[in-house]
Amino acid sequence: MTALTSPMGRLRWSFTDGLTLVGRELGRLRQEPGQIIAALIFPVVMVVLFGYVFGSAIAVPGGGDYREYLMPGLFAMVTFTAMQGVMTRTAGDASRGVMDRFRSMPMARLAVPFGYTGADALIGLPLLAAMVATGLLVGWQPHRGPIPAAEAFLLMMLLRYALAWAGAYLGLLARNEQTVAQLVPLFLPVTMVSNAFVPTGGMPGWLRFLADWNPVSALTAAARDLFGNPVMAASGDTAWPLAHPVATVLLWSAALLVVFVPLSLRAYKRAGR
Repeated sequence: MTALTSPMGRLRWSFTDGLTLVGRELGRLRQEPGQIIAALIFPVVMVVLFGYVFGSAIAVPGGGDYREYLMPGLFAMVTFTAMQGVMTRTAGDASRGVMDRFRSMPMARLAVPFGYTGADALIGLPLLAAMVATGLLVGWQPHRGPIPAAEAFLLMMLLRYALAWAGAYLGLLARNEQTVAQLVPLFLPVTMVSNAFVPTGGMPGWLRFLADWNPVSALTAAARDLFGNPVMAASGDTAWPLAHPVATVLLWSAALLVVFVPLSLRAYKRAGR
């Protein structure tokens, strides 16, 4: 009992229980293969739709390949699906009373949101691999070598994990799958108002400000730089997040974790009152 009252003991307890819930989430996916198939098909559809439909109308200055310009933006978009997926699964379990069962069990409180976010991080790996394979098939490739490419993928996974905590909080707050379903369409404008598809320089001033400070834009710019993919220079001064995209992604990730980890834990505790 003494071990559980010490900070390290509580941390080990949370981590062990969290790993158990990660296994639960992964086991649930094995029982729902349709979700896995749909998630793996999604990157292929995105590359074909945006790469060939948009690519036929947009030229990259200097004669670069638009699909090479596009792929980092699609990587960023897929990264942001973490929030949507965790939010839906968390709200679904809350509405079905699963959270109430968890609270009645002798498990660490932090372990529950940790289980959802940790499982999503593992789920994100095959999705990222599917996107990479699709990109390679359509002509995209990293040009700066394996180490910068690995750094780009690590940035994506870090931001995905941080966003998953935001999704866990929103799911615990909503506690209803119908409410979450109504929020899902709002994620599209967040990813579209960015530099994922076109430079932000041609946007109106107010919209450009939102796009430049959008974490999607920072992750896209960081990936383009680390992969050595084409960059369309924006007119005017470059905003700080796009001039320092790697630092911006790290700051966004840290801020999301600092805010939403304690909020998720608090929402989980309050839901049982």
